[in-house]
Parts: sequence; structure tokens; C-alpha cells
Amino acid sequence: MTVDYWIGAGVLVATAATDAAYVMFTSSVVSRRALAAANWSSVWYMLSSFAVISYTNNWIYVGFAIVGSWIGAYLTLKYFHREPSHPPAPLQPKA
Repeated sequence: MTVDYWIGAGVLVATAATDAAYVMFTSSVVSRRALAAANWSSVWYMLSSFAVISYTNNWIYVGFAIVGSWIGAYLTLKYFHREPSHPPAPLQPKA
């Protein structure tokens, strides 16, 4: 099996961007922002299609996808995650 490192880099970047979009999608859902959630959902699926198509032809690209996924989620939560504008109310104790 041969590995094209440019495709590997593309898979890594695509999955990093995919996870970043997923984090932003989840944040939009939690904040109940329907338009933002719909936009992030469409971006999420568009980005994931490149990675899926790329690594289904060669299983070694799954490794690139794993690393990209980790990078995307970590960097998004570390540097771009915003707190919800209306935090949830505290849980009430059960009677």
C-alpha cells in the first residue's frame, strides 16, 4: 500500500475542520439557535464527505482522520468555544 501524504494532510485538515464544525453545531443546538445549527450541520457534512471518500480507498488514512478529529475538537473548545448566552437553570431537587 502506498500513502499519498498530500491526501493524508487533506484528510487530517478535513477531519479537524469537521470536528470544529461539529463542536460549533452542538453549541448552536444547546443555545437553541436554529439557523446557526442548520448552517453548521451542512458545513459538517460537506467537510466529512472529503475524509470519508479519501480514507475508504485506503484504510491507512483513518489514522490521519483520527489525528485531525482530535485536533479539531481540541482547538475549537480551547480557543473558539463561546459560552451559551442563556445558561441553563440549575436543576431543582426532587421532592
